[in-house]
Amino acid sequence: MKTFRNGFILGMMLLGLSCLPLEASIPQVTIPAELQSVEAEVAVNSTSCSVTCGLGLQIEEMCEVTPSGERKNCTTRRSHCTTTWGCGLLHFTIPVGKPFVLSCLSSDVINFGLRGYSCTWKVASGLITMNDLLFVPFRNPDYTVVFSPAKESDAGTYRCDVRVLKTFRVIKRIYFGVRVIRDDMVNLDFVKSLTEEQKLAIRKQEGMEANSTLIDLEEQQYFWQKKLFHRYSIGLGVGLVGVIVVRLGGS
Repeated sequence: MKTFRNGFILGMMLLGLSCLPLEASIPQVTIPAELQSVEAEVAVNSTSCSVTCGLGLQIEEMCEVTPSGERKNCTTRRSHCTTTWGCGLLHFTIPVGKPFVLSCLSSDVINFGLRGYSCTWKVASGLITMNDLLFVPFRNPDYTVVFSPAKESDAGTYRCDVRVLKTFRVIKRIYFGVRVIRDDMVNLDFVKSLTEEQKLAIRKQEGMEANSTLIDLEEQQYFWQKKLFHRYSIGLGVGLVGVIVVRLGGS
């Protein structure tokens, strides 16, 4: 305990020096003799957080650092980490009668332990929304919601909030949009399920077909115009011959 207290005092003194402006002259600080040989355990390295939002895990390398900067007795440990608290909306489509689970946190975070955190749920029944005014409390003390089996009445949006018990601060909020469909229903929105590359290929194919159809129509129109011109020419020629014969007969 004495080593930790002395290390804390030394750390605070060094922190105070690091906060001084660069232009300011650093005052002479005399470090007590009992602190000059103190070894402090600090995190010298850590991985990135396992999640991009909310509560996750990271691995830290902890070492004892001597006053000369030497590291020794290094160990690794896992610890909680937090990033941005808003995780947005996730969509799920569940067949009626099938079991399904919504999890507010990843399984590794739950298994690591969640002492000091709490979880609350709310629901907007029958709606896919992120309007917080439409949500009502949903009684569920766990970090997961289990549909076993799923019913049509379970459709809606479920909101999960993870808070720090000491401060009641929200460190994660995520929305789950749940659609529950019958087995005899099919998704008729074929285009929506396609990738952007597939949609582009369809548009190109439709453009080629439309262009081909236009060429065919132009060719057909030219054919009938040519045929009608031939018929008109023949009729005109026959008429002229008839007029000439009649005049010759009258003379």
